[in-house]
Amino acid sequence: MPTIQLSRVHGDFGFVATDQNGHSIKMDSSPESGGENFGVRPMQTLLMGLAGCSAIDVISILKKQRQEVVDYKMTVSGEREAGKEPSLWQSISVEFHLYGDIDADKASRAVDLSVNKYCSVAATLMGSGTEIKTQTFVHPAK
Repeated sequence: MPTIQLSRVHGDFGFVATDQNGHSIKMDSSPESGGENFGVRPMQTLLMGLAGCSAIDVISILKKQRQEVVDYKMTVSGEREAGKEPSLWQSISVEFHLYGDIDADKASRAVDLSVNKYCSVAATLMGSGTEIKTQTFVHPAK
């Protein structure tokens, strides 16, 4: 079973979360809430998790289809519910930027399969009512 250890290491709300393999993420609250910009906000880690999960899926799918992905970038942004506690992600927009000799239809299909079938983070977010919108862009190799 995956296990995370969290330790306070900076000010009141500066934490480091470490997994069982020693990988870590620094987290903090916003300055408006008493934080000091020591690390990522916990809700932003969900967006990072979505990006990482989907990126692994998309690249794996395209590799199986013998598509040459030489670079890969994503932009993920989200809107949270206003005036609610807890304030969940209401909508998330994800831009997929793939670089290389890649068929655009295959890239779009890989993105759709990731977000709507394979990515556990996307499924978790959508299960809480989050709408995830995607755009796929294929660029020539740099």
